[in-house]
Amino acid sequence: MEESGKVSLDLCFGTTCFVMGASKLQEIESLIPPQYRDKVEVKAHTCLDLCKNATYMKAPFVKVDGEIISEATVEKVLKAIESKING
Repeated sequence: MEESGKVSLDLCFGTTCFVMGASKLQEIESLIPPQYRDKVEVKAHTCLDLCKNATYMKAPFVKVDGEIISEATVEKVLKAIESKING
């Protein structure tokens, strides 16, 4: 977690990520369960510059406290948030 005590959620909305599914992540903030909403800081980025590195697999990309999720879906992101908050 960040110094603020919140889980940092960085969403990539670059062209590749958007076309590959990040468009489905636009409403993620409202989909976070109410008990976790005040524990998550959501930031949107025009590009996280990860699609150029084959190590990270496929777009779309999301970072949860710096950990990269490739082929990110709402389900994967929510699970990662819950895991970070609950340890």
